[in-house]
Amino acid sequence: MKSITIKGSERESVGKKATKALRNAGKVPCVVYGGEKPLHFSADELVFKNLVYTPNAHTVVIDLENGDKIDAVMQDIQFHPVTDRIIHIDFYQLFKDKEVTMEIPVRLEGNSPGVRNGGRLLFRKRTLTIKALPDHLPDFFNVDISKLKIGDNINVESLLNDDFTILHPESTVVVQVKTARAAIVVEEEEAEGEEGVEGAEAEGAEGAEAPAEEAAAESKE
Repeated sequence: MKSITIKGSERESVGKKATKALRNAGKVPCVVYGGEKPLHFSADELVFKNLVYTPNAHTVVIDLENGDKIDAVMQDIQFHPVTDRIIHIDFYQLFKDKEVTMEIPVRLEGNSPGVRNGGRLLFRKRTLTIKALPDHLPDFFNVDISKLKIGDNINVESLLNDDFTILHPESTVVVQVKTARAAIVVEEEEAEGEEGVEGAEAEGAEGAEAPAEEAAAESKE
């Protein structure tokens, strides 16, 4: 998995006044859990842009001013309810021999024949939660929908891999193609149209038989 470097400074004070001062200065207070003790640090809000405002998943290298570098993943993020600015981020430290839980994005590839035939594509799971060692974390799941017909689906079972554990039931549907309501209406209208034509043809045939029978009766007379 790709990694993003975050340059930060370890926090000496973690009180409310110090935290408020950091935010006023355009910095985000953060905490790294998972080590011997929590590590408090701060970094400029702008450096989190490529980590937060993206559909992709990344690990993080926290590069502190004292020279320490910590591998981690983002676990939780808080936004201001009005301004939507980042106000706090929790990270979890990574260790090569310790599994970590993380959400991995799902990417769809190909074009579904079911959709081309009027079906509706339903993208049920845009991310999947997995547990894996840091070196086995995938960047994303590639899901090929080029063979999905109307009524077909792809579930978690087809994405299983020995490198990680997917924390969803195997029957969980990731993507499926269903019959669109509009397609049903069109089919019904076409069926009614065919019946109308058949009815007209039947009436025409009956009407043609009547004059012929009348003519035969007159000739006998």
